[in-house]
Parts: sequence; structure tokens; C-alpha cells
Amino acid sequence: MRIESDFLVIGSGIAGLSFALQAAKHGSVTVVTKRDISESATKYAQGGIAAVISPTDSFAAHVEDTLVAGAGICAPDVVKMIVEEGPQVIRNLIEWGVKFTTIGNDVDDFELTREGGHSARRILHVADSTGREIERALVAAVLQHPNIQIYAQQIAIDLITVAKLGRRSDEKDRCLGAYILDIASGEVVTYAAQTTLLACGGVGKVYFYTSNPDVASGDGVAMAYRAGAGVANMEFMQFHPTTLFHPQAKSFLISEAVRGEGAILRCKDGTAFMAKYHKLKELAPRDIVARAIDNEIKVSGDDCVFLDITHQSPDFIRNHFPNIYQTCLRFGLDMTVDWLPVVPAAHYLCGGVAVNTDAQTDIPGLYAIGETACTGMHGGNRLASNSLLEAAVYAGRAAPHACGNLSGCRAHWDEIPPWNSGKATNSDEMVVVSQNWDEIRRTMWNYVGIVRSDRRLERAMRRIKLIKDEIDDYYWNFIITSDLIELRNITTAAELIVRCAQMRKESRGLHYNIDHPGLDHVNWKRDSFLRERGRL
Repeated sequence: MRIESDFLVIGSGIAGLSFALQAAKHGSVTVVTKRDISESATKYAQGGIAAVISPTDSFAAHVEDTLVAGAGICAPDVVKMIVEEGPQVIRNLIEWGVKFTTIGNDVDDFELTREGGHSARRILHVADSTGREIERALVAAVLQHPNIQIYAQQIAIDLITVAKLGRRSDEKDRCLGAYILDIASGEVVTYAAQTTLLACGGVGKVYFYTSNPDVASGDGVAMAYRAGAGVANMEFMQFHPTTLFHPQAKSFLISEAVRGEGAILRCKDGTAFMAKYHKLKELAPRDIVARAIDNEIKVSGDDCVFLDITHQSPDFIRNHFPNIYQTCLRFGLDMTVDWLPVVPAAHYLCGGVAVNTDAQTDIPGLYAIGETACTGMHGGNRLASNSLLEAAVYAGRAAPHACGNLSGCRAHWDEIPPWNSGKATNSDEMVVVSQNWDEIRRTMWNYVGIVRSDRRLERAMRRIKLIKDEIDDYYWNFIITSDLIELRNITTAAELIVRCAQMRKESRGLHYNIDHPGLDHVNWKRDSFLRERGRL
């Protein structure tokens, strides 16, 4: 079976759906999503989206805050571009139906919050469920558009390129679409497209503890890398400092906005500790707060630290953080009177598939946006609430560029062979998948987490290579399943993270190596970069 369209969008968060709505004005769009269309990291974003809206704020201030957080390796021109296009992004989202929280009855008087690393209140939000509201509005708009077709419960296997068709070696490569598994039927469907957009989210499931949804298994990064695209800055994995420490909470995120409204981090004995780590205390950049918490836990031997906002009035807490308040209540914690037990968890990948300012990868016809992409915006550490901004801005840049390049690949579509499972058989040893899945995630958490060392990275790489060899053998001999596809992808993503971490012989931003504790501006004030054919 083959499905053809002008644009193939893999992923249904703010990045993919924003692109789809803009591209659909110029051609047919197919959106495939691994679960339900609403299931994405966007849905779980609590804090909000950063943009310069207030007359007391400025583009220059937002740019400077982003560059400081990025630890010296953001691309300044990219940061400036994204920040300056922020107000238009907000207008687009409102036009698509997003209802940001306002003060009083004035629809343009937005209630702005402040988060760590920001010098001003510039976070537009919808209470503490901003992502859910954005996802709701975009899904509603997409479902009403006649040029957009949605295919849910589909997981991408691999990209289809001219090179992989076995064409002449001197012929220019191009992405032609993707092979995608229909999870319900088990059929592998060929999706052919003139433009393929990767908006698959991040790699949080590579780690044992993560705030990410289950869909974040690094699919876009892994597929692009296997197809020959370059990836960059994979060592910069952001760990959110405050996820709820509870056996049933699955690393539920306690938004940075809680600290933005005055919450204090305390040890079990009540000591407030952030002042000894940074002058901004609880509002320091996330990498500093996460390392501070990690250190306090290791020094004390306790399981967690505590977040205290009980000095605010109960009405203030319930009105500003209704979702967090209700969720904590379900776990027996009343944040109006109780300190919340918190620990860091893997949260956001600042690297990804390397792209230019139009979201192009180095494979023609293949674009990447959102957490899948490395644009140069985040550098060594993402500033809070810049992720939704970056995703929406790049969707708006990718769409017109892709629309202007709708040509050149339809002639190859008939040459695309159907997926060939060969002599693959059903496996009676799926324990291999579950065992390797668990081992990869524990290895990454223990050896490639908040604090790293050369020895830990070497241990991690040895284990990952052994698991990768086992998975490759398993992958080609048994009929593929969604679990096997995700395992293959998290193993690839894990390898890329470790390789980049081993390359960077310094400590910068989110990458902290106790064997190289200082900054090396001479050799490493730049991006790390990898390609399947070798390092460049």
C-alpha cells in the first residue's frame, strides 16, 4: 500500500501541526502520529511560551537571556531571528484558537509569568496547562482542514531516500518519504511525499527517569541519522530540576513557573540551599538548579529535596496552578500546606538533527523542527519556555520554504519498493526487547546523566555497542513491532548522546564531566557534529 501527498509530517505536536496548517494552503498534507493525534510532548507543557509582548520588555533582553543560558554556543543570529518572530507566532496561535490567560476582560492584556533565567515576565500561559490548550486548538484546526489527512497509531520505521534505492552514486540524494508501520494491522505502508518533515519530539525515553511522554523515543533523530543527515549537540540533555518524587507519579513535572512565583527549594531539614549555588537562587538556569539538587541528594543521602510554596495563599496556588494542585492531591500532597518532594528527570534535548534557518537538513526534501532539530537556538542549555517558541517559529519558516520547493521527486515514487520483511518470523523471545530496553535506560541514567566522567561514558558505550549488535541481529530476523522499532531508535539516540559527550572534553551547559570541569573556549566553543559516515 502506498499513500502519496505533497507533504508528509511525522509528529503531531505544536511543530508538526503548525507546519501542516501553513503548508496545507499550498498542497496536500499527510500527518502521521504514533498514538492519538493529541499525544505529544506539547500536550504536557505546563509553563508556557516565551515572547516579548510587554512594553517593559525588549527583544534585546530576551536574546541576552537566551545567550547566557546557552553557555556560549547559541547561534546569535538564530536566537535574534526567533525572538523577533515571537509576536507573530503568538498572533498565529490566537488565530488558530488558543486562549491565553489574560488579566481582567481585555483579550490583549496577557498575564505574563517569569521563569528561571528570564530577566522579565514574558511567559504567556494558560494557567498551568498551556501545552494542552495549544494542542487542543491546533488539533481542532487541523481536523477541520480539507487538505490535511490524519493517520494515527502509525510508527515510522525508516526514511526513504534516492540513495537507498540503489541509484547511481553521482545522483543527488533526496528524501522521498518513509516506511511506516500501522500498529493495529501490522502492515508496513509506504508514504511517498515531495517534502518530509520530522517533528517527532525528543529522546526522553532514553533515560530511566523522564518527564517526557512514552512517545519520546528519539525516532526522528535516529531515522535522520541512519539516512545520512548530520546531528549536532546530542550531549546537551536538559534535566528538569523538579519532577514529583512519588512511586505512582511517573515523574510528573512541577512547572518552573512554581519557582517563578516564589517557591523555595529546601533540604529535608528545611534549609534553603540554592543561594550557595547561584545568585538567582531558585531562578537560576535549569542546568545549575538540576546539578544543585543532584549534589544535595548525594551529600545528604536523601531520596529527594522539597519545593515549598506554602507562603503563598491557598487561593493564589489553586488559581495559578490548578492542574499541578489537583494532580498532587491525587497523590496525597496538598501544595498549599505541604512541601512537594522533587527530583530531576530527563526533560529536553537541546541537540538533534542539524538544520539551517529554513529547517532544512542536509538531505534535500527532508526538514526537521521542534525538539527533533538542532537549530542553534538553545546552545548548551535551553532557556525555559523557549521550546514552544522555537518550534512554532521554525514551522512558520519551514512551510513557505518547502512550498517553494515542491518538485523533483515524483518521478522516483514508482521506483520505491514495498517494505520487504524477507524471511523474518514472529519472535517467541520478546523478553530480549524488554531486557535491552530496561538496560539501555538504566545505563544512560547511571552513566550519562546530570554528572558524567570519562570512565562512566566508556562503560556506557561498551554496553550500548553490545546491545546495538544484539538488536541489529534481532531486528533483521524477526517481524518488526512498535516496541522493537522504539528500542532500535533509543539505542541509536543513546549512542549519539554518548559519542558527542565523549568528544566534548570540557564542562559546558548541560554537559558536566568531572574529569574536564572547566570550559575550553579554544577547542569547544562550538557545536559537536556527527554523521553516520563518520565524524566531520
